[in-house]
Amino acid sequence: MGLYFVNAADELVGEALAGFARAHAEHIRWDERDGYVQALEPAPTRRVGLVSGGGSGHEPLHTGYVGTGMLDAACPGRVFASPHNRQILAASRAVAGSDGVLHVVKNYTGDKINFGIAAERLAREGIACGRVLVDDDVATESDEVATGRRGTGATVLVEKILGAAADTGMGLADLVALGTDVAARCRSIAVASAAHTSPATGRPAFDLPPGAVEYGVGIHGERARHTLAERSLRDLAEDMVAALAGSLDLGPRAQVVLLVNGLGGVTRLELYAVLGEVTRLLDKRGAATVRTLVGDYVTALDMRGFSLTLLAADDATLAYYDAPASAPAWCGRPRAG
Repeated sequence: MGLYFVNAADELVGEALAGFARAHAEHIRWDERDGYVQALEPAPTRRVGLVSGGGSGHEPLHTGYVGTGMLDAACPGRVFASPHNRQILAASRAVAGSDGVLHVVKNYTGDKINFGIAAERLAREGIACGRVLVDDDVATESDEVATGRRGTGATVLVEKILGAAADTGMGLADLVALGTDVAARCRSIAVASAAHTSPATGRPAFDLPPGAVEYGVGIHGERARHTLAERSLRDLAEDMVAALAGSLDLGPRAQVVLLVNGLGGVTRLELYAVLGEVTRLLDKRGAATVRTLVGDYVTALDMRGFSLTLLAADDATLAYYDAPASAPAWCGRPRAG
């Protein structure tokens, strides 16, 4: 791991967003003053604006999913830090439709507080606001963790499906119900063999012994409850699939969408090997892997790790998943199964 290519660590997010806006000017605009990215061409059929956001360092989440058929706006915070409620309020005002605005929020305390403050201010202004909370990480599915499951890879799937539903003209209450249902049918788990590098210090966030794997790591570099000795990919995949399938109570003949997500420092070569192992295990369970995504969708800077997300899908969910969308990180996505 080496130092980041930056002018100064505290300037990285702003300079990256300026470059992102230049690179994707056909899809989005960057409102530097109020701190949000907005879609240029939302579907005219939308009655509800979709807003999400979270800390930077997880690219392409969330700004990469702003565009036609997905989010109307995203609010990036500092690295691994929630956006300010003022950003969320400004973005929500800008994209609210005739039936209001829907916030897609990952289950972290800072995100919930700041989106909640923005929602209260919107209500005082007469703008209807709903929330879908994404909480898919089985690593924190325990009575010992007061906050419950963290929001991770499932966020991408929820945003895609809600974007397609919003394009049909669906109202706010129905979108909240759909998003809540989809989030409840998603589970994720992440592992890492090395921590991310801190942009401020240039040092790893934590150290692991050679060959060890942190099992259940968080996307902000949170350490897991379990550090495993060296494991083959096959053994590791078996543990991960068992945890996800058990949490979802996944039975035979279930249809699943599989996201194999790189956390920033893993090669595509490895991720496709992961996909092969996971689909073999799902086949063995009698589940049908009907759609797959492979790549870096929700990263943790340069963490050397990957996450798996399973969505137990029905035909209606798959129709929304397959609907066309055009965003910087979701252009020409294949219909794979």
